[in-house]
Amino acid sequence: MNKSPKIGFVSLGCPKNLVDSERILTQLRIEGYQLSPQYDDADLVVVNTCGFIDSAVEESLDVIGEALQENGRVIVTGCLGAKQENITDVHPSVLAVTGPHAYEEVMSLVHEHSPAPSDADLSLGKSLLPASGLKLTPKHYAYLKISEGCNHSCSFCIIPDMRGKLVSRPIGEVMNEAENLVETGVRELLIVSQDTSAYGVDIKYRPDFINGRPVATRIQTLAKELSQLPAWVRLHYVYPYPHVDDLIEHMGGDSALLPYLDMPLQHGSEKILRLMKRPAATEKVLDRIHRWRQQLPELTLRSTFIVGFPGETDQDFDELLAFIKEAQLDRVGAFAYSNVEGAQSNALPDHVPEALKQERLKAFMEIQSEISAEKLQNKINQKMIVLVDEVHEDHFVARSSADAPEIDGNVLVSGGWDVDPGDFIEVVVTGADQHDLFAEVVE
Repeated sequence: MNKSPKIGFVSLGCPKNLVDSERILTQLRIEGYQLSPQYDDADLVVVNTCGFIDSAVEESLDVIGEALQENGRVIVTGCLGAKQENITDVHPSVLAVTGPHAYEEVMSLVHEHSPAPSDADLSLGKSLLPASGLKLTPKHYAYLKISEGCNHSCSFCIIPDMRGKLVSRPIGEVMNEAENLVETGVRELLIVSQDTSAYGVDIKYRPDFINGRPVATRIQTLAKELSQLPAWVRLHYVYPYPHVDDLIEHMGGDSALLPYLDMPLQHGSEKILRLMKRPAATEKVLDRIHRWRQQLPELTLRSTFIVGFPGETDQDFDELLAFIKEAQLDRVGAFAYSNVEGAQSNALPDHVPEALKQERLKAFMEIQSEISAEKLQNKINQKMIVLVDEVHEDHFVARSSADAPEIDGNVLVSGGWDVDPGDFIEVVVTGADQHDLFAEVVE
């Protein structure tokens, strides 16, 4: 049998990029390629890049440079590759560059520069892999991407330029992947896309089949179907459109759909939202949040915000602070605005000085930290079901329904318990800090 080439792989960026990497890695293994964790042991290296903000671009270029130095044979894919010159101007010796979600093109390039074994048995390669393919996450949770691209034209974002317009996957295909993941041991599905709320808009909600049943390809229908799975289901990147009200109905109780929404709101000033080319209706958003919480008190809301956007005055910033005080969001991420090559916002007037941006960011996070800490304190003495992530000798690390992996807090449970990652355990909360809960097992 011919020697199987070894491929090194580096995946950078967001969960959507991670899903792309998993698909490429799965195909590599099906075709008989070996995967190498080391640069110097690989026949070539694939780098899946991120290009969302300047720091991500810098990290991607640094990793490409490192791979070239350590290996010399590098194929680049991902968001940064949408503009090939961004890479080749800095690293002209790369073998090839592709844009994001270019699975077939990446495989063709790998075939060209490091051919697969001529006697590889593809059916055998496929049979040795789980039905869900290779995953880069721990085996008990996985990201499930339901669409690609975005129809928005936010002035600070170049994602549509890199990933294109919205393209929704057929709902039957999504549910088949979800069921396969759960059957292989996944206990939490994290639903991701560029705009989860818009799922199906591009195909006018065209019906597809789930187990022979015709159903509409729309987020409300998908949420209802996912809610019946024997695993946690968590929704990310949900814009607060009116029809999101329908999703709340499928959350809580015995439903698999967690009472959790990740909504990228970005700001609280309607003037700034208009400059961002975002929906400028903060009062409607607040009304909707209050209504959701009345309907589902245990709902956890996470969001992200940009501080120091061009044109942001003291009054605009005060409106943002007033908004987060009123919204009382559970989890919040924020970053200071920075120009991104190709973004419309670069040309806006009245850019905020960097020192003032950092001052505002600090003030914003101080207020939000107080809100988050108070919300966590209110959970003391509550009982809750948690999902175990890590097991140590004298404690284990878990997450509640309110905690997405890597971006939210943890539940730290004391004691040397006989548990495994992926177990669901009932605990009682005994303490809290600004980010995490402390708990004991309910025996």
